[in-house]
Amino acid sequence: MIDRMLRASLVALSLAAAPAALAKDATPAAPGASAPAPAPKAPSSGQAAARERQKTCGAEWRGLTDAQKASQGPKWPQFWSKCNKRLKGNDKA
Repeated sequence: MIDRMLRASLVALSLAAAPAALAKDATPAAPGASAPAPAPKAPSSGQAAARERQKTCGAEWRGLTDAQKASQGPKWPQFWSKCNKRLKGNDKA
């Protein structure tokens, strides 16, 4: 019985405090006063080099015929792996 009364009083208190909390959050912001968006970070030199290698390999992949693609590796991931290694200079073959 006491537990039920305690719960009821807690609910009543939280409901009584809710409109005040909502009114605080509902204050409209001044137009044009929004926080400026953070500037995008420039890619590191390694990221920029990887993007250039991917663009180069993509251009090569699009230039291949279906028969050439089959001999290079039937799918883009296999071609990309070989091309990336070749452009990085890590190709041991």
